[in-house]
Amino acid sequence: MPDAFPRKSWRLWNLRGMPLGLLASLVVLTAAAWALTLYQTFSMDIPMGIAVRGGMEGMEGMEGMEGMAGMAMAGIAADGWSLAGAAAFLAVWTVMMAAMMLPAAAPMIFMFAAAQARREQHVAVPTWMFVAGYMLVWAAAGLLVYVLVQFGSEFATSLDPPQRSKWAPLALGVTLGVAGLYQFTTLKHICLSHCRSPLAFVAQHWRDGRVGALEMGLRHGLYCFGCCWALFAVLVAAGVMSVAWMLLLTLVVFVEKLMQRGRRFEGALGIALIALGIVVSFGAIEMPWMGG
Repeated sequence: MPDAFPRKSWRLWNLRGMPLGLLASLVVLTAAAWALTLYQTFSMDIPMGIAVRGGMEGMEGMEGMEGMAGMAMAGIAADGWSLAGAAAFLAVWTVMMAAMMLPAAAPMIFMFAAAQARREQHVAVPTWMFVAGYMLVWAAAGLLVYVLVQFGSEFATSLDPPQRSKWAPLALGVTLGVAGLYQFTTLKHICLSHCRSPLAFVAQHWRDGRVGALEMGLRHGLYCFGCCWALFAVLVAAGVMSVAWMLLLTLVVFVEKLMQRGRRFEGALGIALIALGIVVSFGAIEMPWMGG
């Protein structure tokens, strides 16, 4: 696409050619997703996550807590494996991912919309198809998370309280350590480079039409998942609906993707996660120390 992307005139936040209605819609969608996520979070009694449930000891109503072990988020029926439970989990997860990931995906969405505007007048529908493809990847990730949470819950409830209090910090510490080590991998750098270069991504992977827009969104979602899956593993382990963790990871992902030369930040974050994982594993501090 030689004429669609004049490099000299493009700036990351240049919205020329992008309908204001589309920009406003994206802002409203993100705000609504955050509102729903926060409402869901504050309507629960405790932050839900595999390590959180596994480490609960000495709390009142432990018998009730055992019954809640099939839950990963507030409002999800504690009936173990069920289609209704999976659907409810997936709905809450997808809304949460929209809240957390759309801000970081905004530069790519703006680039796609600007490129689409240069090619034809119809911008809104293809752009939303792109967004839909992107969110489909994170919805699919939610199915995997549901499975992991169910297995983690079953394992947690199979342990007695002393064992849970022993293994919960170790599990969370290992998850933190893995997330830290992943920061230094080639796959992380490759995926992040694609996410940091909206112009290059759109130029290399452009597909015409609505189906093409959906395909591009799916492809970008896969790169984004490749960047962030380890960070979200920490969220799942520490407490899926922990507000502080959600805000922190949203900021981390946003900064990582905006920094064109962010290797130092990636490395510093990796070292911090590894160090925190070691400290948590040995029980030096209680986690999650940022419960929702």
